[in-house]
Amino acid sequence: MCGIAGIVSFAKVLTDTQQIQQMTDILAHRGPDAQAIWTEQHVQLGHRRLAVIDVVGGAQPMTRTHRDKLYTIVYNGELYNTEELRQALITQGYTFTTTSDTEVLLYAFIEWKEHCVERINGIFAFAVWDDSQQSIYLFRDRLGVKPLFYTQNAEGLLFASEIKALLAHHTIRPIVTYEGLTALLSIGPSRKPGTTVFKNIFELPPAHALQFNQNKMTTWCYWDVESKEHKDSLEQTIEHVRELTIDAIQRQLVSDVPLCTLLSGGLDSSIITAIAANTLKEHGEKLHTYSIDYEDNAQFFKKNDFQTTRDGYWIDIMSKQFNTVHHEIIIEQEQLVAYLKQALRGKDYPSMVDIDSSLILFGQEIKKNFTVALSGECADELFGGYPWFYNETPFFPWIRSIDERAQLLQGSWQQRLPLKDYLQQAYQDEITQIPTNDKRQQLFYLNRQYFMQTLLERKDRMTMAAGLEVRVPFADHRLVEYAWNIPWEMKTIGGLEKGILRKSFEGILPKEVVYRKKNPYPKTYHPKYTNGVQKILQQRLENENSILYELFNHEKINELMQSGGSSFRVPWFGQLMAGPQLLAFLIQIDMWFEEYAIELVEH
Repeated sequence: MCGIAGIVSFAKVLTDTQQIQQMTDILAHRGPDAQAIWTEQHVQLGHRRLAVIDVVGGAQPMTRTHRDKLYTIVYNGELYNTEELRQALITQGYTFTTTSDTEVLLYAFIEWKEHCVERINGIFAFAVWDDSQQSIYLFRDRLGVKPLFYTQNAEGLLFASEIKALLAHHTIRPIVTYEGLTALLSIGPSRKPGTTVFKNIFELPPAHALQFNQNKMTTWCYWDVESKEHKDSLEQTIEHVRELTIDAIQRQLVSDVPLCTLLSGGLDSSIITAIAANTLKEHGEKLHTYSIDYEDNAQFFKKNDFQTTRDGYWIDIMSKQFNTVHHEIIIEQEQLVAYLKQALRGKDYPSMVDIDSSLILFGQEIKKNFTVALSGECADELFGGYPWFYNETPFFPWIRSIDERAQLLQGSWQQRLPLKDYLQQAYQDEITQIPTNDKRQQLFYLNRQYFMQTLLERKDRMTMAAGLEVRVPFADHRLVEYAWNIPWEMKTIGGLEKGILRKSFEGILPKEVVYRKKNPYPKTYHPKYTNGVQKILQQRLENENSILYELFNHEKINELMQSGGSSFRVPWFGQLMAGPQLLAFLIQIDMWFEEYAIELVEH
């Protein structure tokens, strides 16, 4: 994986490389192995490289000439059907000088232009400069695993892998409008597809492309799920889910650098670990696996409806059965608190606090020995792993705290930031875009567009902050397309969450693991964490110039702080972002305004 940045301006000739260099440099964490920029009269492209495939030959920006026409690419991602594409292009007369997927991707664009993405299996965000057309093309993968942001102003078009790279340009100010702040406080840390909280900075949505030339900017969607009758029998469905999943995992084991898996002992990570271990065993190799836990968590763990058990028992079963070399990373509470600022910098806005912090720390430990890891995100969104698939809830069911959120605000700010109205409108806007009238399928679609995007963004931004590439086999678009039309009765065969996925891996995984109840990513329960965030919040509230004093009801914030967050009785977001996590979120809001010098404006 890598970091990319670009400036395209037809208003002037771009001679000074200082701005593109600054934009590229700030993405160094995404690509610690190499950096380069490429310039022409009206375009500048920057690249930071994390070398994974063809370490020697895959340098970027990469330029090729075909039929006297010049093309240059910057690319962040991995192709999982590189060899199929390479062979198809060889039959069209192309010759290759590297074994990198970058060269394959560039020639795929040259041959098939904007339709190249329809042939790709992979995760990607890339830009191609077509010199003959004087045009830049941007593309983002179908599920939005890899990020891409852009802005357009008098300078032209600027784009980058992360918002901070855009903010590094001298023309871009960190302006947040009331609407942007409303979005953050109402549906955050999720976001409406295509938006950010910053004024005039946009996200290229998943499965979208953009073309920019002297005349105009055009965006379009190149893929979506298609609703149709599911004709396979139960037995055929079980077999096909298994085949698609195994193929997705095996494709993503291709790497020229060391690779491992993240193992929680849950169904999804165990499937990936089992297939990876068996595949590596055929080549005489052992799989390394990693899990995360927190200092003294066994002592302070509190069972609840979402997190019923700790992970260690099931991890041990999996590691022994598949003979993996297992590494347990224990995160200290002080580290979690101290990394709130790093997590904020990783995301560019307040988000999932302790989980974000832990992922950076986890990634840093894994990075000491590995460059690539496989993770189990997205299976719950495809097969119905969350409680809200079973209990009807209005709007976005992972946000049940909208009234409580609004009541935290000062009276005047409740009028300026209509949180509930924004949430309801975001829901209505999304519902009109969903290609089905089936209520449960609509919920699956909402999960993919909002909740899954939040988790994918979290995983990319936090692990890339540590220079670690994480691949997500369950985001394979073929599996997404197939799972979309599997009837609910099949998905929950046996009356179980993700029943069809469990059935598909009976006989491959230990029975205890196949039928283990879903547990989310582990959180800390240690009072030391609560005390740590209480202390920092107290210190920040002593500054009367803090944005917290401006926005929030002083009495409620103090009550929240004194209670360790327990006075806020509904999770802020999802299942476990509650209590001390909310205190940490408020700290990040204050840090954000301070560190990013946020300019809050009405419009």
